[in-house]
Amino acid sequence: MNPLLRIDRLTARYGQIVALQDVSLEVNAGEAVALLGANGAGKSTLLKSIIGFVSGTAAAMEFDGRALSGLSVAARARLGIGYAPEGRRVFPGMTVRENLEVASRSPGATRKRMEAVHALFPVLAEKASALGWQLSGGQQQMLAVGRALMSAPRLLLLDEPSLGLSPLLTAEVLARVRSVVGGGTAVLLAEQNVAKALEVADRAYVLQVGKVMESGPAAQLRHNPRIREAFLGA
Repeated sequence: MNPLLRIDRLTARYGQIVALQDVSLEVNAGEAVALLGANGAGKSTLLKSIIGFVSGTAAAMEFDGRALSGLSVAARARLGIGYAPEGRRVFPGMTVRENLEVASRSPGATRKRMEAVHALFPVLAEKASALGWQLSGGQQQMLAVGRALMSAPRLLLLDEPSLGLSPLLTAEVLARVRSVVGGGTAVLLAEQNVAKALEVADRAYVLQVGKVMESGPAAQLRHNPRIREAFLGA
């Protein structure tokens, strides 16, 4: 079976600064894959490269067998790649309902997609008329994920969803990753909370200074001495 997303030797730069070097990874349909690493490891740059916000060079970067090189951000979204950026970035002056509606690419499917988002995050239904800025940090994160899901993506790029959240809200938001995957959307998750990410991911890649240092099944990495010492406080 061919992977849904395949990246082969991706290099990305900000000017003269190399942010990613020869990064290769795959995401299959029906799985959650975690990108782990400290702040500055290159996790966000990798997600931005996939969606098209950062230009990079790769021997191959394909989504469902189609080359992504040269495609605009909008074209990549139309192929089925959703993106929930770091920092939430909801529209503060729009209601929760409007934040979701604006992300729907198919007017006829808006109601059905919104019902699916509400089933995933019931608080968004309760807060439908609230403005974006009136939501708590956790609720804004749920809205950012829900907005990305309104386009019915086949792959969701989820960037640092636990940033700024309490441990309880972090657990609540990350627990929804399995529900997203169960609904038919693969997830590529960039996350500093290594323990929680490994709980919800099937596989993981560990980035260090722009390079993949470790990869494998999440259960295996949880017991890797180097991962435990570097990230899990063991």
